Amino acid sequence: MNIIETHKLRKVFRTKGNGANQAVEAVRSIDLVVRAGEIFGFLGPNGAGKTTTLRMLSTLIPPTDGQATIAGYDLLRQSRKVRQAIGYVSQVGGVDISATGRENLLLQGQLYGMSCHETEQRVAELLTMLDLTSFADRIARTYSGGQRRRLDLALGMIHRPRLLFLDEPTTGLDPQSRARLWDEVRSLRDEGTTVFLTTHYLEEADVLADRLAIMDHGEIVAEGTPESLKQQIA
Repeated sequence: MNIIETHKLRKVFRTKGNGANQAVEAVRSIDLVVRAGEIFGFLGPNGAGKTTTLRMLSTLIPPTDGQATIAGYDLLRQSRKVRQAIGYVSQVGGVDISATGRENLLLQGQLYGMSCHETEQRVAELLTMLDLTSFADRIARTYSGGQRRRLDLALGMIHRPRLLFLDEPTTGLDPQSRARLWDEVRSLRDEGTTVFLTTHYLEEADVLADRLAIMDHGEIVAEGTPESLKQQIA
């Protein structure tokens, strides 16, 4: 079963320069298929169009052209249903650093319409799963980079999404924190969550992804398993 399908998905931004409107084609008519239950890697340099694609698929910005279905829902006509089925962790994260980790998670559950009892149960599960319990009641401002990133991951998972979007989740982390987060991502996949991961680290795509696509200048230039792509371009 495919959890993401896109057909000629395209995004053009309009900018002003030298007194005239200019069109910047950030994503150029891409076709993409992501299967349920896999870690799908989206690899490419900064500015390749990865984050723009992710923001379209997560309903944060509308596509200029093309169609997509996410978790069985039409991206444009059923955007509310799409948002209920997905989790999204951005590059900058969504942690309120003036609140504790527990308070962040409780608020996120309420925003998704979960009952108080259900939210408290889910928060306890996530704190244990991501090893956040020992500092859950500390103000998030005091967290290390790796701790805050794990809290970001918990925020994206609070409502048990079928599909989790992770936009360059390990950027800026030390090697130990990065390896720890890789373990958490694998655990999510093993529990049945589909993970769509953008990265510009070759090693990260190789280690984590079941399949991956390489993007450059707004286009998908290669797609396959890490092993098959290494054989093609070695």
